[in-house]
Amino acid sequence: MKEFIRFFIVTMLISNAPLVPAVGQGLNTTWLMGDQSMARMIFTDTSYNITPEVRKIPFIDTQGNISDSNGNLLMSSNGYFIADASGDTMMNGGGLNPNQCTQDYGASDGMFLPYGNIILPMPGDTSKYILFHQTCDYNSSTLNSIEIFYSVIDITLNNGLGAVISKNNIVLTGSFAYGMTACKHGNGRDWWLTALSDSGTTVHKLLVTPNDITYIGSQAFSVQPNPGQAGQPVFSPNGEKFAYRNAWNNGVSWFNNLRILDFDRCSGLFTLDTTFSYSDGSNAYGWGTMFSPNSQFLYYATSQTMYQVDVTVSNIGSTQQVVAVNDTFLSAPPVFYTNFYLMYLANNGKIYVSSTSSVLDLHEMNFPDSAGIACDVQLHNIHVPHFFIGVPNHPNYYLGVLTGSVCDSLTSTHEIIHDFKFSLSPNPSSGDFKILYLLTQNQNGKLEIYDVNGRSIYEMNLPKWSTMQYISLPSTIADGIYNCVISSGNSSVNKKLVVIRN
Repeated sequence: MKEFIRFFIVTMLISNAPLVPAVGQGLNTTWLMGDQSMARMIFTDTSYNITPEVRKIPFIDTQGNISDSNGNLLMSSNGYFIADASGDTMMNGGGLNPNQCTQDYGASDGMFLPYGNIILPMPGDTSKYILFHQTCDYNSSTLNSIEIFYSVIDITLNNGLGAVISKNNIVLTGSFAYGMTACKHGNGRDWWLTALSDSGTTVHKLLVTPNDITYIGSQAFSVQPNPGQAGQPVFSPNGEKFAYRNAWNNGVSWFNNLRILDFDRCSGLFTLDTTFSYSDGSNAYGWGTMFSPNSQFLYYATSQTMYQVDVTVSNIGSTQQVVAVNDTFLSAPPVFYTNFYLMYLANNGKIYVSSTSSVLDLHEMNFPDSAGIACDVQLHNIHVPHFFIGVPNHPNYYLGVLTGSVCDSLTSTHEIIHDFKFSLSPNPSSGDFKILYLLTQNQNGKLEIYDVNGRSIYEMNLPKWSTMQYISLPSTIADGIYNCVISSGNSSVNKKLVVIRN
């Protein structure tokens, strides 16, 4: 634990990428960085934009944040307090996770627990959000959490900046590893929240509904225990798999173990699929775990080696491939190397990887849906003039109803379940306009434009992770009223477009 805590020296991340105009869209658009100097990384459908900023809330590892559907940041938390969109303390947002360990470790820079909190929209209530949070505790021999808390935020209060209306409610007691994650229920509305036992042998489950937060129970598995277990637990984007890694030390060397479980979004039942040990021979301890956007591949790493497996085959372990190796690049001489730590699947479809100590460079995986080294891990290719370490905890907010399942019961028409957030501007238009949209999860889309007689006059394929396109209609298209249709999966939406060229 002392070795772990020493790594957390963070300041700010400012990219040397060109500061071009960027439009972020979606609840998982933003990554806040820095504990003294600070920056904000906003993702578009294809790229990112990093800008310095001034705010009161610092971050080391623990970061929950959430934006509105247009990508405007609503709130964030570092495990010590909750901040509103201004970056300062939200009304009634102080005093989070009350105990001495929180005060000692979180007061200056925020907490050091990876995935130590997560923000979920309240099911059935667009004005409220739930922050689940945990902290270290001196009553645990490993400093692990002995409580899972939740706090409720009403975003309509304080002139739209929000206020905490219920705080530090204890929903579960026990002995928990650092890190929580969540997955949409098969009904497309409620949430499953999971927390691992500190030994890594048991998964605890909470069900979040419009009326209650209910402890559903736990499932224990016959796997190697490790007191003080820590890692990065993740659900696949499609909600069908759950993975985490564990490690233990025999007094001489570290041994790493990967656990992959099947998950039933209706019942909340986990089934152990695969568990296998891996080691790169470097006596390296591992943390990061992340699924590819299409849910086929799982990435995991020691601090020195990054691996990939295909979770769609029967013998998952046999597909293990090395996709990146630490090249001992000194990011911040003389001591800070860009090794591998936590992973973040951004809404541009790429995976970003931090390092275990303060560095000046970020790893980027360009094609995580591709097998083997075709996933294209670019080591320390995003250079930054200041230091960073942690990643935000964003579940798949857009996972919809499990169509045809026993829990598909909330609506009789599936077409209205997915909200495309479709807009176009300007309208009327000279034929050049911009469209904003949100496709169904892991699905490509298509734009089609029809005239008043129903004839198709324009069409365009929309990549699955895209959210914005600039359209320029051919000059041969006459003035008039047209119907613009976006389709993705089994859903579609349409809007009228007026074209006036003169």
